[in-house]
Amino acid sequence: MKALVLGGYGLIGAACLRALRKAGFSVTGLGRDAEAAQKVAPDDDWIIRDITKLSVDDWRRLTAEMDVVVNASGALQDGARDSLQAIHITAVERLVSALNGKPVRLVHISAVGASETAGLDFFATKGRGDAAIRQSSADWVILRPALVIGPEAYGGTALLRAAAAMPLVTPHLFPRIAIQTVFLDDVAQAVVQAATGRIPAGTLADLTEPRGRPLPDTIAMMRRWLGFPEPLATLPVPRPLLTLLAKGADALGHLGWRSPLRTNALAALADGIEGDPEPWQQAGDHSCRSFDETLAAMPATVQERWFARLYLLFPLGVGLLSLFWALSGAIGLVQLDAAAAVLTESGMAQGPARIAVLAGSVADIGLGFAILWRPWVGAACLGMVLVSLAYLAGGSLATPDLWADPLGPFVKVLPSISLALFVAAIAKDR
Repeated sequence: MKALVLGGYGLIGAACLRALRKAGFSVTGLGRDAEAAQKVAPDDDWIIRDITKLSVDDWRRLTAEMDVVVNASGALQDGARDSLQAIHITAVERLVSALNGKPVRLVHISAVGASETAGLDFFATKGRGDAAIRQSSADWVILRPALVIGPEAYGGTALLRAAAAMPLVTPHLFPRIAIQTVFLDDVAQAVVQAATGRIPAGTLADLTEPRGRPLPDTIAMMRRWLGFPEPLATLPVPRPLLTLLAKGADALGHLGWRSPLRTNALAALADGIEGDPEPWQQAGDHSCRSFDETLAAMPATVQERWFARLYLLFPLGVGLLSLFWALSGAIGLVQLDAAAAVLTESGMAQGPARIAVLAGSVADIGLGFAILWRPWVGAACLGMVLVSLAYLAGGSLATPDLWADPLGPFVKVLPSISLALFVAAIAKDR
């Protein structure tokens, strides 16, 4: 049997790829990022297309020889790279139109809480996509996972790890809201069951553990799983601060950053993540594991602890590099004559000295802003390293005495290079 997995390099999509391949399917992934696809599953077949741009005829061609289509694509919030309307509704409507009347099983991954009348646009658009499928004549199964926990860390699961890794303190927020989770492997196995026809057509079921717990308890369990010591204190997080963080994360979303602190993510947590496990217990051949059982099934290693701590430090590193380079360039422009005088005192003519300072300042400011655009982070960091090395080389020739300057203007460039290399090394989120 042949299966096409949409969003095949995402957290759930990649797990579905592996599980379907293990179950004997010939699997093809579909996504818009060729680099991410090759990193996640280099030996699988891939179709590199943007699902939001595929027409009904495109879908007919892509699914012509498929027995199963698994839709694991999705987005949390509108941003520079994502449109909820296009991903959750338009693409689904076109896909369903292409599958109507065809003997192809559609396994659609939705979300607990999806509803056309939901107040949050994430759940509302998911609900409208689900409705389009339910009203069609396609052979469909809709699965709605709760908060998915797996060995891979992305989005909400990465945020949980980071919150659990905070040194000395632990955040205390939404203490009265219940959170239910589901193990990633349970989601993947449910998809295999649906793909092989063991789940009746027309099944709509939540995938969730039997009972939830408050978010602080979930974070505490994650902290123990990571092996970090008990916190010395809890840190209450006021709602106004959360709102401010969410607005800032929303703004960064327009620069391509998919922060799990965006408004939709925090609003979903504030409303609670709760589903009904009963329909799946009746339809499937296994219940979803509890959070305790999930953590026991994937022992934490040093990689987990490194990731949790680095996830906290990464945005700090990006912010510091942006501030350092943009301010450095701005100061050079504001104090152009003083900066040029350092070069003229070493024998450089006034004109070339001013040009050198101007060029350096513009480059500094450009790199300081470029690193804020998510797709350019790695390239901007490497640009910072190259400009820093050129600065050290040129400065050593023109003003070698600055190596012995008490304020260490050359020596201080070395930590900046190290920070840029560190950020570049962990910039990829797939």
